[in-house]
Order: sequence, then structure tokens, then C-alpha cells
Amino acid sequence: MIIKYFSWIKEHIGKSEEQIDLPNYITNVNLLINYLNELDEKYNIIFEKKELIKIAVNKTYSSFDTNISNSDEIAFFPPVTGG
Repeated sequence: MIIKYFSWIKEHIGKSEEQIDLPNYITNVNLLINYLNELDEKYNIIFEKKELIKIAVNKTYSSFDTNISNSDEIAFFPPVTGG
């Protein structure tokens, strides 16, 4: 699985993307977030208010209960603002 990070999420994580192999029990975005939170404290800070984070699975806006697999691309980014 490729996970991409954008904006301040990328800055906090320290990388724009990473590739990981998920355990079989990770079947949706919410479980992925829980898994990442167990890996490192930096993810806990990002996902502390996860309802503010936008998600795309394979370049399509998705929700926390969207099913995922190791062949997917997941992107996490903050809400877009403009002026």
C-alpha cells in the first residue's frame, strides 16, 4: 500500500509518502489509522482530530469505513481552503 501525506500532515510526518504492507486484519481506513497510531506517536498527533482529515482511496474521496487492501493508494490531507 502506498500512503501519501499532504500539507501540514506531510510536514509533521516528515515524508510525503510511504509504502507499507498491511496485516490482513486492516480492512478499512479507520483500522489503518489505528494501526499507524500504534506504529509511532507522530501519527497520534495527526489523527487526534481525525474528523478534520480528508481521505482519498485510489484518488477518490472516501470515508473512514471505506474498504482497503494492500494494492490501494491512500491519501491523507487537511481540508482545502482558499481565498
